[in-house]
Amino acid sequence: QVQLEESGGGLVQAGGSLRLSCAASGFFFSLSTMGWYRQAPGEQRDMVAEITRRENTNYADSLKGRFTISRDNAKNTVYLQMNSLKSDDTAVYYCSAKTNLGHTFWGQGTQVTVSS
Repeated sequence: QVQLEESGGGLVQAGGSLRLSCAASGFFFSLSTMGWYRQAPGEQRDMVAEITRRENTNYADSLKGRFTISRDNAKNTVYLQMNSLKSDDTAVYYCSAKTNLGHTFWGQGTQVTVSS
């Protein structure tokens, strides 16, 4: 059974930082592309960042330099370090896994709220 459990969300003031974690199980984590997406109320879900099994990274252009994705294959965990947060970063953040078998899985999401 695939599980993706996000943590680390919460309320932070503008300019602050948060680190999201996603603990994964039930699939070959080290062979999978892991990602973070976000969805604000009334908007579509957009990619924030992805990291391949070879640790190649891809970021939404607007977030480069503020957000950093990383992974720890020994812990089956992917992280998202978010710095210099803005009110526009307020959203539900979802962890995603694209497995080597071509399946995509999602976590339940964690709320990030940035107060101005």
